[in-house]
Amino acid sequence: MADQNIQEKIAALEERIARFPKGTIGRKTVNGKEYFYLRWTENKRRREKYVPAVEVEALQRDIETRRALEAKLKVLRRQAPVVAPKTAAPQFLTNVRTGEALRRFAAPAQTLKKRDCFRALREYLYGPRQDKVFVLYGLRRTGKTTLIRQVLAEMTDEELAKTAFVQIAKSDSLASVNQDLKRLEEAGFRYVFFDEVTLMEDFISGAALFSDVYAASGMKIVLSGTDSLGFLFSEDEQLFDRCILLHTTFIPYREFKRVLGVQGIDEYIQYGGVMSLGGVRYNETSIFASKSGADEYVDSAIARNIQHSLRYYQEGGHFRNLRDLYERDELTSAVNRIVEDVNRRFTLEVLTKDFRSNDLEISRKNLRRDRKRPTDALDRVDLAEVTERLRRLLEIRNLPEQTVKLTAAHVSEIREYLNLLDLTYEIDVFALPSAKKLRNRTIVAQPGLRFAQATALASSLLQDQTFNDLSLTERNFVLDRIRSEIMGRMTEDIALLETALANPKKQVFVLQFAVGEFDMTVFDPASASCEIYEIKHSAEVAPEQTRHLIDPEKCALTELRYGTITGKYVLYRGITRDVDGVRYVNVEEYLKGLGELTTL
Repeated sequence: MADQNIQEKIAALEERIARFPKGTIGRKTVNGKEYFYLRWTENKRRREKYVPAVEVEALQRDIETRRALEAKLKVLRRQAPVVAPKTAAPQFLTNVRTGEALRRFAAPAQTLKKRDCFRALREYLYGPRQDKVFVLYGLRRTGKTTLIRQVLAEMTDEELAKTAFVQIAKSDSLASVNQDLKRLEEAGFRYVFFDEVTLMEDFISGAALFSDVYAASGMKIVLSGTDSLGFLFSEDEQLFDRCILLHTTFIPYREFKRVLGVQGIDEYIQYGGVMSLGGVRYNETSIFASKSGADEYVDSAIARNIQHSLRYYQEGGHFRNLRDLYERDELTSAVNRIVEDVNRRFTLEVLTKDFRSNDLEISRKNLRRDRKRPTDALDRVDLAEVTERLRRLLEIRNLPEQTVKLTAAHVSEIREYLNLLDLTYEIDVFALPSAKKLRNRTIVAQPGLRFAQATALASSLLQDQTFNDLSLTERNFVLDRIRSEIMGRMTEDIALLETALANPKKQVFVLQFAVGEFDMTVFDPASASCEIYEIKHSAEVAPEQTRHLIDPEKCALTELRYGTITGKYVLYRGITRDVDGVRYVNVEEYLKGLGELTTL
């Protein structure tokens, strides 16, 4: 058993090592300007490729990581038992794993629960379709490699003998992949999985190789990678009508709860968006547990994703208005700034909106009648003044010195790519009686990312002298309010997004009036009817929560425009029940119900 564990560790390390580039970074000076190159040896030949200056630092970190992992691998191999030599296997140019190595590779995923999208992958592999490749793509840590491991774990010995897993490295090319596929085809392999295939510089321009040559000949080919935008570019050209796309980025509440075993909407708000190994000690290991982790995720999984794809799509000819940013090594920084600005606007809106829940009154009452330390501290808080101070401070703290001024065109194109990555979604906000569209409400599909950045942004106010001039009572109240209000607004966003995705034939939007709003309206054009919702991050029932839902004038205006109101609901954290003609629904039960509908 110990020997098997060592072999599994060796296989896992080999997999990790293959994801990092080998070689060294060199530099040349031409006409006084420095140029950087990655240099490595392959098949006894020295190779090199140009590296943009903006990528040098990250590339050097990757090289150092590979060297550290290789040192660990040497130690493990010394501990491994001596194995009798086997008959010569085909020599591959890329990192191809077959046979017993696949069993070891799949073993860690055998006990993990499967995502809903697992069924689509399995149906492709064993279904009758012969002429398409399967594209499994999404941002980092959303379960792509685990899905592959799980399907490998289910294979019979006969199926596994015809299966190969190829771990692509940055130094690989379609030429070397083509040679390996020829060898695999000649050896009778039927299922071939490619991980991180978009790392190849020539993937976007030559992806048709997989579908037109090998899938068309009967191979089942799965292409996986974190470069979501690269796959979308390929699907638009090289793989047009030749692939089945499965995106893993969005993880709804129901699936997050079922697969990871976490409990409650609050935990989903704080950590939702990425998968962990079975949810064990999930809160402490999540990359969204800290602002630095969230920022690193934005930089590596999102910003560099966009830059990498644009660099190789149409040989860099699709930068549009973003070319000036790329040429000045500012594109990655600009993407980061746009994501931060999305959250800055979100935070600002949360902190400056009218305080609508009854949480403040409940807190005031509870503090006044506390048996041990009664206090009227919250009665002395000037909420309007504190909110205005916060608004001014938040604006100031988010106007950093910028080396490149972002234009409206820059912002528009970057946000377009964020939508394509399924990182952000737009929900309409309409107004009655005119039914005019006021704006879009941007929702970040990974709640943990938004929560980490928004709370850190607001909490940074603590470093400001003006804020520290407030009394301790005011500071504590404001911090509590920041957290409560952000979680409340995010509960609304989650319900809006998941309702919209679960009801593609209906319109889901926020409906505003001269005074007040319906947090969510679900309009069904086919039946000329609608449902209206109030959404609260509260477990309490209070009359104020239904005042808009039962307002005769608001309901009449709504029915005139959107048909019969068939249901009035409050989504909240308490138990499901009816109160004076309004249905109070536990928000977690509601979200789980949406998932059940979409999987029927």
